[in-house]
Amino acid sequence: MRRDDLIRIRHMLDSAKEALSFAKNKSRRDLDSDRMLVLSIVKSIEIVGEAASKVTQETREMYSELPWANIVGMRNRLIHVYFDIDLDRVWDTVTDDLPPLIVSLEKIILEKDI
Repeated sequence: MRRDDLIRIRHMLDSAKEALSFAKNKSRRDLDSDRMLVLSIVKSIEIVGEAASKVTQETREMYSELPWANIVGMRNRLIHVYFDIDLDRVWDTVTDDLPPLIVSLEKIILEKDI
């Protein structure tokens, strides 16, 4: 794996963890009343997708179990439809999608750091 890919995977991991930390002790309903929470979580998810979009095709194929297209697609949706973001989908991403992604990214990093 190229060094740049490992750096981007670390960025993905850091931002995914950050999104989870912002959501800790919060509920979906908090997104309706806390604009700062929405913006912080959305930005973190955007960074995950942006970093994923820069990972080489070779590395994506090596770790094809990761939903690369979905990760990048979510980033694109958040960036380009910023005025019509589905907060239910954002919350589902944080609660359902990011925890297993974090586990996968940590495994990749552990494997490459050895």
